[in-house]
Amino acid sequence: MMKHVVFYDATCPFCFNVKRILRKVDWLNQLKWVSVQEVERENGKYPYLNGRNTRDEIHMLTKQGELKAGFHTIRELLLLLPPLSWMGLILYLPGMDRLGSPFYKWFSRHRYQWFGQYEQPRYQ
Repeated sequence: MMKHVVFYDATCPFCFNVKRILRKVDWLNQLKWVSVQEVERENGKYPYLNGRNTRDEIHMLTKQGELKAGFHTIRELLLLLPPLSWMGLILYLPGMDRLGSPFYKWFSRHRYQWFGQYEQPRYQ
C-alpha cells in the first residue's frame, strides 16, 4: 500500500515528539516518517526535495505525488488522522491560510530556542 511520506527534523525535540504522538493516532497506517537527516545522507533518493528548506519546514509527499510544506503539511496530516481530522477541517476554513502559514513559520524559527536540539538525531 502506498503511503504519504512525511519528512521531519529528527534533531528537533518538538518535531520528534509530535511525530511520536501522530504515529499513535495513525490508525489507518497511512504515514511513513523519514527524517531530513536520512534525506541528506541518502543524497539523490528524494530529488523533489532538492533546494527545499526541509530543516525549517515539515514536508510531505502525498500518495498522489503532491509535495506540501509547513502549514499545508500540518493541515493535511491532521485531516488524515481520524481523531484529529476535525482540527484539519478547521484549518481549511477561509482565512486560516493567511494566519496559519505565518504562525507556522514564526513557531518553526523559534523551536530550537524553546525546546532545545538533540545532539544526535532521534528516530524511535
